[in-house]
Amino acid sequence: MGYTYPVRHPEGKLTTEQLHMLLTNKQAIAKRLADLTKMQFIADYLLQGRLDATGGGIFYETGEEIFASDSPEAITPLGEYPLVTLDDGEIASARTIKWGLDTIISDEKIARQGIGYINKALLRVSNTVVRHVDRVAMAVIASKVTTSFAAGPWTSAGKAVKSILTIQAERAEMGTGLELETAVLRADQYAEIIAMLIDDKALPREQGETAIAGNLPVNALGLTWATTPHFQGADPLLLDRDQLGGMAEEKIGGPGYASAGGVGVESKIIRDDDTEGYKVRGRRVTVPVVLEPLAGVKLTGTGL
Repeated sequence: MGYTYPVRHPEGKLTTEQLHMLLTNKQAIAKRLADLTKMQFIADYLLQGRLDATGGGIFYETGEEIFASDSPEAITPLGEYPLVTLDDGEIASARTIKWGLDTIISDEKIARQGIGYINKALLRVSNTVVRHVDRVAMAVIASKVTTSFAAGPWTSAGKAVKSILTIQAERAEMGTGLELETAVLRADQYAEIIAMLIDDKALPREQGETAIAGNLPVNALGLTWATTPHFQGADPLLLDRDQLGGMAEEKIGGPGYASAGGVGVESKIIRDDDTEGYKVRGRRVTVPVVLEPLAGVKLTGTGL
């Protein structure tokens, strides 16, 4: 029996005139950009809150007390309940930054190389924006998540499970309501843990196939395992994605800008008739915000 190798279907031959029309349609370019990047931001995946930074910044509370200042009391029939005042957290602020990049597509490149060159330009610009925003977000998360847990060497899936369950139980006893369900690792650490899980047969069949195929993220041991080349921390992170924080976006608008679904890289195509080409622009105006530092913990001593 011979092997078969699936290939990408060709997009079809577009004429030079059609390609120029495509470059004038901002929504079509925004959709193509979203399709090419396939929602690559790990920043949006880990910081799932969507925060409004209208005006260029955001004020938020962080580090609120986990418990009320007083304990509950026994209440007699028709008796009054004690009233407690919840302590405010520390007020913090963050300002958005406009991250952007341009590249040039000449009319000659369009005529000679077609849609492939347009895709390459869009992908290069968007990937560079994604890389930078993700690096900033991962650095913010790593700096705000200051608690650590001595996990001990992960030499088997069983030892990894033991340390994960231990820290989850400790957080549960604190009554925080936090669920540390996502592990984030460097790419080399991720490769080691996936290999370990496969060797120890700790992955369900469908997840084993997912891991081998290289699709992310992978679900195993009750956790979601994720990685990104833009995280370079020495220790894996265990996070509660729902409560960790969010990306604060500022919609500054401007003619010609578009984004698919209003999230991610905004694109703009600028025609320059003097040089006979197009300027391809990508930008994102945002700032990562960690609202709850206890929604994460660093796992030290794993040996990965």
